[in-house]
Amino acid sequence: MNEGAFIVAVVAIVFIALPATIMHYMTEWRKTKSLSTDDERLVDDLWKTAQRLERRVEALETILDKETPDWRDDYRERPHA
Repeated sequence: MNEGAFIVAVVAIVFIALPATIMHYMTEWRKTKSLSTDDERLVDDLWKTAQRLERRVEALETILDKETPDWRDDYRERPHA
């Protein structure tokens, strides 16, 4: 009878526990593949901040163009939009 219990345990592990473990980790992998709501919110906040900063830089460049039209000549090594 001891040998029969061993066979049942091996069959249970191979046909029940192993597939269940694989399916569990596949589900977890699919969940982490997409962004969470917190991640989406963070990306949105970063995007809005980048847009605000870009508008500020454009405003400063406009002011500098009016005040000192040749200011860009001093910064040729840096790319400008």
